[in-house]
Amino acid sequence: MTDKHPVQDLVEPIIEDLGFEVVRIMTIGAKNPTLQIMIERKDRKDLIVDDCATVSRAISAVLDEKDPIEGEYSLEVSSPGLDRPLTKLEHFERFSGYEAKIETKKEVENRKRFKGKIISVDENQQIVFDMDGAEYRIPYETIGKAKLILTDELFNKYMESQADVELLTK
Repeated sequence: MTDKHPVQDLVEPIIEDLGFEVVRIMTIGAKNPTLQIMIERKDRKDLIVDDCATVSRAISAVLDEKDPIEGEYSLEVSSPGLDRPLTKLEHFERFSGYEAKIETKKEVENRKRFKGKIISVDENQQIVFDMDGAEYRIPYETIGKAKLILTDELFNKYMESQADVELLTK
C-alpha cells in the first residue's frame, strides 16, 4: 500500500520488541520537519502517554546514533486516534463494518476516491467496500491513503470498550 519510510526498518523492530505495532511513519513539514510515528499496543489496550514516552526514548537513542535523517527534526510518537489511518490489510479486516475514506493511486472502476463502509477483505486481498449502496472491490495494492471516519457508531464502540476496561479494573 504505502511506501516504507526510510527509518522504518531501523525503528520498527525496537517498537515491536517493546510490545507495540507501528501504524504509520511519516515526515510532516519541510522547514521544521516532524518525524511522526503512530503506534498502538499489540494487546489492543488503550495507548497512554507513558507508552509514547517509552517508545520515544528507545528510538531516540538509535536515531541519534545512526542519524538516518539529514538536518534537524522533531520526533512525535502518538496514538493513531479514533479516526485512524488504515495502513495494513489487517486494519481493513479489523475495522470491517465501519466507515472509511479510501484514495487509490490509480483508478478503480473509474474513480480514485471512495467514502463508505468497509464490508470485508476477500481472498484476493481486495477491500470489499459499500459506497451509496454500490459494492466496490478495491485491490489493496492500489490504495494510496485510507482512514476511518469518526462516526457515532465508532465512538460508541470505543466508549463500550472503555466501560469494559473500567469494569475489569474495579
